[in-house]
Amino acid sequence: MAVILRELTTQPEGLAPGHGLCPGCSESVVVRQVLHALGKPAVVALATGCLEVSTTRFPYTSWQTSVVHNAFENAATTIGGAEAAYTAMVRRGAIQPRDVVFVVFAGDGATYDIGLQWLSGALERGHRFIYVCLNNEGYMNTGIQRSGATMLGTWTTTTPVGKLAPGKLTWRKDMTGIIASHHIPYVAQAAPHAWKDFMTKVQRAGSAEGPSFLNVLAPCNRGWRYEARNTMRVSQLAVETCLWPLYEVDHGTWKLDYRPRNKRPVTEWLQSQGRFAHLLRPENHAIVEEIQQRVDGEWEHLQQRCQE
Repeated sequence: MAVILRELTTQPEGLAPGHGLCPGCSESVVVRQVLHALGKPAVVALATGCLEVSTTRFPYTSWQTSVVHNAFENAATTIGGAEAAYTAMVRRGAIQPRDVVFVVFAGDGATYDIGLQWLSGALERGHRFIYVCLNNEGYMNTGIQRSGATMLGTWTTTTPVGKLAPGKLTWRKDMTGIIASHHIPYVAQAAPHAWKDFMTKVQRAGSAEGPSFLNVLAPCNRGWRYEARNTMRVSQLAVETCLWPLYEVDHGTWKLDYRPRNKRPVTEWLQSQGRFAHLLRPENHAIVEEIQQRVDGEWEHLQQRCQE
């Protein structure tokens, strides 16, 4: 299974230009990578969020594939129902089998928090679909509020910085690990700058006999406070600092897909974004140390799981 760039450039676009996503937003990049890697018709469920509201503004749409809009929480249930209906109609001969894939695109708020029980149920039932979490570490569409994916010390509009609090007071959820504990066929973490790694994972997810989950870092220049031209640099820094490792869990086997040659300090990630500017002050040095310790601990634990 190989991703050949020359072949990808000849495929039709699944997401057309002219949408309303911010300049520098990584979400359109992620969506195009997914649809190109699949290379087949897709039925897409969109949870409410930046991607949905920016690409389906009535009476227009940027989607060149079948799309259904969902509430924040129930995209996994909707796609599970669509997949079950398709399977049932094929089984009784009402329609002919087609080479089609069922996909969910949802933000971290809809995945880590509001829709977690719906997603968990759909995974348990074993529907064959790909769930793509666009992880921009907050509820960006509704005003940059914190989510379960938001890291310790992060400024958001609901975790303000001041004398009483230095941003978010708690660590993020290990959502990829939570999903892996459901023992589904395929789970992976990815980032848009590492396009070949990500698109290969999309193809593996698409060939899985059952549900699959892709947790994709989706840098948000508006919410993270950096220049739009630096989106891929910020994505790469997350991986090089081991704050966002690239790995996969294929039928229960953990595999590390990238090991930085020189692991960079987490301060480089913090310095790249305005939402962490307060952490660079001397009085918040202890928080930076805690973040580094947590990142190092998670990295060591991941290597052990992957038997590295």
